[in-house]
Amino acid sequence: MRAEIPDKLYFKIGEVSKLAGLPAHVLRYWESEFPCIRPNRANSQQRLYRRVDVETILNIKTLLHEQGYTIAGARKFLDSGQTLKTPSVLPPTEAGYLELIKSELQEMSALLNDAGKK
Repeated sequence: MRAEIPDKLYFKIGEVSKLAGLPAHVLRYWESEFPCIRPNRANSQQRLYRRVDVETILNIKTLLHEQGYTIAGARKFLDSGQTLKTPSVLPPTEAGYLELIKSELQEMSALLNDAGKK
């Protein structure tokens, strides 16, 4: 389950931070470690990330946090042009949690109904 990235041209660092579930200082550090993340700058020098930058950040997060890559390993993985085998998973919103709970309760109810019929 991958949370939707809003349909916008540019994202401020705070928005990307919330989407990825990462602190802003981590995003700034990753910019220095991964040449593929290069946000544009507004006249105010504020970082403006493109959608491709956000997708790359989500992929890096998956490589580092879920698949156990080191920063150097993740950089090599991305430079090789390989694609992730599992999609990035973003922290669910409150509505996402409720939907997940609802579907799990429906599955449990179905299982209990089937067990009661036997």
